[in-house]
Amino acid sequence: MNKIIREKGFTLIELIVTVMIVGILTALAVPIFRQNVKKAMATEGYSLIGSIKTIERIYFSEHYKYTSNWGDISGDIDINNNKYFNTAPIINAIGTEDNATFNATVAGSGDASGINIFLSNEGLITISGL
Repeated sequence: MNKIIREKGFTLIELIVTVMIVGILTALAVPIFRQNVKKAMATEGYSLIGSIKTIERIYFSEHYKYTSNWGDISGDIDINNNKYFNTAPIINAIGTEDNATFNATVAGSGDASGINIFLSNEGLITISGL
């Protein structure tokens, strides 16, 4: 009596199908992962712009105007330890007392280059470049 002996293992078709499925899942997952990494980088800039907003309000309460000079408020905000947002922000301040307004922009550097966070005169924070 002849017995058919079947070898154990996977066929080439099964391996190709498995590799294709893994490739498709990777193609879908990597862009989502990268987007979430950029959002995580932007939180550092969001925190920085929030600190600028707070320090500008403190400066206003002491001087009755906002400042465009980063040097006036940089002592209260340490950007040297930031990984992605470690360059001086752009601050525009106009007017005094009741007519005073300011806005600020911080730009990402390194891996976060292209991410910009803007604080409007109304206090709205907008993130671009994600």
